Amino acid sequence: MAPPILKLDDIFLSFGGAPLLAGAGLQIEPGDKICLVGRNGSGKSTLLKIAAGLVEAQSGEVFRHPSSTVRYLEQAPDFADFNTVQAYAEAGLGPGDDPYRVSYLLSHLGLSGDEDTKMLSGGESRRAALARVMAPEPDILLLDEPTNHLDLPTIEWLEGELQKTRSALVLISHDRRFLEKVSTATVWLDRGTSRRLDRGFAHFEAWRDQVLEAEELEQHKLGKSIEREEHWLRYGVTARRKRNMRRLGELQTMRSSYRGHKGPQGTVQATVSDAQESGKLVIEADKITKSFGERAIVTPFSIRVHRGDCIGLVGPNGAGKTTLLKMLTGQLSPDSGIVKLGTNLEIATLDQKREDLDPEDTLANYLTDGRGENLLVNGEQRHVTGYMKEFLFQPEQARTPIRNLSGGERARLMLARILSRPTNLLILDEPTNDLDIETLDLLQEIVAGFPGTVILVSHDRDFLDRTVTSTIAPAVPDAPDGRWIEYAGGYSDMLVQRKGALEERKRAEKATEKPKTQQATASGSSKVKLSFKQKFALENLPKEMAKAEAEIAKREQVMADPNLFTRDPAAFNRLAGEMEKLRASLTDMEEEWLELEMLREELEG
Repeated sequence: MAPPILKLDDIFLSFGGAPLLAGAGLQIEPGDKICLVGRNGSGKSTLLKIAAGLVEAQSGEVFRHPSSTVRYLEQAPDFADFNTVQAYAEAGLGPGDDPYRVSYLLSHLGLSGDEDTKMLSGGESRRAALARVMAPEPDILLLDEPTNHLDLPTIEWLEGELQKTRSALVLISHDRRFLEKVSTATVWLDRGTSRRLDRGFAHFEAWRDQVLEAEELEQHKLGKSIEREEHWLRYGVTARRKRNMRRLGELQTMRSSYRGHKGPQGTVQATVSDAQESGKLVIEADKITKSFGERAIVTPFSIRVHRGDCIGLVGPNGAGKTTLLKMLTGQLSPDSGIVKLGTNLEIATLDQKREDLDPEDTLANYLTDGRGENLLVNGEQRHVTGYMKEFLFQPEQARTPIRNLSGGERARLMLARILSRPTNLLILDEPTNDLDIETLDLLQEIVAGFPGTVILVSHDRDFLDRTVTSTIAPAVPDAPDGRWIEYAGGYSDMLVQRKGALEERKRAEKATEKPKTQQATASGSSKVKLSFKQKFALENLPKEMAKAEAEIAKREQVMADPNLFTRDPAAFNRLAGEMEKLRASLTDMEEEWLELEMLREELEG
């Protein structure tokens, strides 16, 4: 086992009241890919900031290898000294780091680098910060919710980047599929302490349940031991006084341990308030279109949404998901076509921007609409503090301003309000943002078991697979042109159907192209040949590929020296960057040569 390059041991931190961290630890070794999981408010982000050196623990040991580099993904990047995104991202590079990495990362994150830092949206700021911390390929990369504000194609690209990076990773994310694909170890932060599982997130939930069951059993055994000792104390035959005092002391210790045990935080308990049943046909859209200037957002699109459907909208950022959603729900008129809404609709909306929240409002006032201490849930009067407890809020938080809540707590608060109101059509725009895994589980159960109709926009593939009955996605995923297609099933089902349709189209194209080629060749009057440029490339590409392979081999030989990184990290990083570009170039040349060779064989019969 390699020695740790960063270690936190017995970390204690309190902001007054119950400690946030009480004996927590984190050990990072070269090549680790750790996901850090826990409930909202359990201290995950704080522990990551202690690891990055941004927050100081009140007690405990913090060790960082002197030569190791650490990068931490900031939640609120500071652009004060930078005019463009490119300048901001390049400022994170160290001596010898390859500037090409910045351009490469920015382009895949949907940024040009020329953006004015004063005009960035929240999502653009987040992506710029991601490029800045990833570009230097540090020894340790600490990422807090890296997938926030990323669309699905970019999330899938990021998965590939993190899987092949040499950096040790610690990730915090609510995206199950992302954690399953990237992580190889799991650290669970619970009630101030941490436990480690040397397996990826896919194995976490079963392990967590086993730990909690064993803990519950131990508490039960301790309770029985206390009962036996108390019985002996009252009725046992008196032995030597010294022995009695020892047993009395042990009993007091057991009682203290039993009373002081802090069980796991409860789970959200909630159901949707019943509303009058809507009509069978909820939404009917017939050939609706929408354009902004020259750009088509929705070309003629038709759909019939029935009561009980759960429909997911997916696609890259800017494809027009929210526009389509607003047209389907009557908030935005189409340029052409008709949208008809069904009868008896009671609509509740969860907005991804949380615009419904007034930061100065209190939790109780927000939940009751300022109508006192009670609210009506499923026709029953409920006191607001009792209802808050079902969503893991403490009674003393009733008068807390919303501005003091974390992102996850705000999402829970909006969920509490929506579920208290009668509804038969749920509109959820990025509902999984900032939710912890347990609350996400509850939301999945609510959506899957909802008797009405649900339309949701999400980048969470696991959530889509567990909930939706059909998925609407752009016909051209990489370059949306306004055409949308409805696929049966969840996100994974959509991918399978899309792949099948693509293969079918390729077979059809080949079937139509082949007779034309054969006919032209047979006639002799219009014989098809390779162009001069294609012939030249076919002859010279093997030589260029051989050169690239030789260059890669030379660098591999130098980098095989186990002491190179310690002796000259700048040289190691430079060589690694050069190899990355050479391999990418080699792959492009191999693909081009293969296409030309297949074309030559086809033309020559």
